[in-house]
Amino acid sequence: MIEFRRVSKSFPGGNQAVVDFSITVPTGSVTVLVGSSGCGKTTLLRMVNRMVDPTSGEVLIDGHNVTDHDPVDLRRKIGYVMQSGGLLPHRTVSQNIQTVQRLTGVPKNVAAERARELMSTVGLDRELADRYPSQLSGGQQQRVGVARALAVDPNILLMDEPFGAVDPLVRRDLQRELISLQQRVTKTVLFVTHDIDEAFLLGDQVVILQEGAVIAQQGTPEEIIANPANDFVAHFIGHTDAQRQLTRKSGNGVTLVVDDDGRIHGRLQE
Repeated sequence: MIEFRRVSKSFPGGNQAVVDFSITVPTGSVTVLVGSSGCGKTTLLRMVNRMVDPTSGEVLIDGHNVTDHDPVDLRRKIGYVMQSGGLLPHRTVSQNIQTVQRLTGVPKNVAAERARELMSTVGLDRELADRYPSQLSGGQQQRVGVARALAVDPNILLMDEPFGAVDPLVRRDLQRELISLQQRVTKTVLFVTHDIDEAFLLGDQVVILQEGAVIAQQGTPEEIIANPANDFVAHFIGHTDAQRQLTRKSGNGVTLVVDDDGRIHGRLQE
């Protein structure tokens, strides 16, 4: 479980990125922070692995303040996937996946076997193991990034707009793969996006943020769709664009809520 307790963050020059933010990310669930660029969502994400330390307040993992941990050691125990993939261009796919394992002293042969297993887990052909990032598509690079984040079997997975740089069709494939992956491995996921449709599709809990990481509304996709808290939320989720008729659409073991235009508004829990 991740807890943010009255967290604030000010940067030099007086920019206050986060103001008095508090939420709980339940163990084994997907919590999505969604909002416009500059609202503070990435700053919040990076507080969990101490890439950013709060100016005030606390971030806790299973009741322990993250500031009590060495930042490098903490980061090696938490999976982190970023938009660009962050792959090392001079290392092969297999070597990229093995990065954290090798840094923590895992024997080379064990790390290599784990990398092969994870390639299958994230839907990558094992024949790609010896290729370099420049030889992969954008979607393949993102899958490598997810595999690398899972390599040390972390309890927590941080995902910072991981599918934002790929085309819409590949993005949908990656979203479906994440849903399937979470059903199989069950991590505590904190996911950042600016796309409300993506948030509703992936999130067990969705937190809609305004400037300064002020919470406009939090809840399940179904709760937010049914009862927007205010005009800001209604506009953000598209309620003010048109009156939409929502219907169920099932496939691959997942039931989605879609509108007449085919836009996804949520994922129903069984």
